[in-house]
Amino acid sequence: MHALGRHLLLELKMCNKEVLDDLDFLKECLNEAAIQSGATVVGESFYHFSPYGVSGVVNIAESHIAVHTWPEYGYAAVDVFTCGNNVDPEKAARLIIERLGAQTHSLIELRRGIVEDSQVRCMK
Repeated sequence: MHALGRHLLLELKMCNKEVLDDLDFLKECLNEAAIQSGATVVGESFYHFSPYGVSGVVNIAESHIAVHTWPEYGYAAVDVFTCGNNVDPEKAARLIIERLGAQTHSLIELRRGIVEDSQVRCMK
């Protein structure tokens, strides 16, 4: 069996509340995570809520990296979804955990698009 994609779900707690409400910081953080993991950035969309909180996504050729923040709770939910074999989603996750200053975190990995080995085409 082969997975077409890997989807990391991150629960980040006790984060730096200031960075969780900093739209520019979060844009830079997710873009940097994508680049450092070997992904190809193709776009982004971010929104700053009032009075606080940010939701955003960096679109990558290999899927996406998304964040949703609740600064008032020091909490961020992050998705790192990658397809193919050329991206290291754990590297992106580690960078985001560090940059957001998460004192506690959990990570769940889902393997997406499970196919038989005989169905796998060249994934370069």
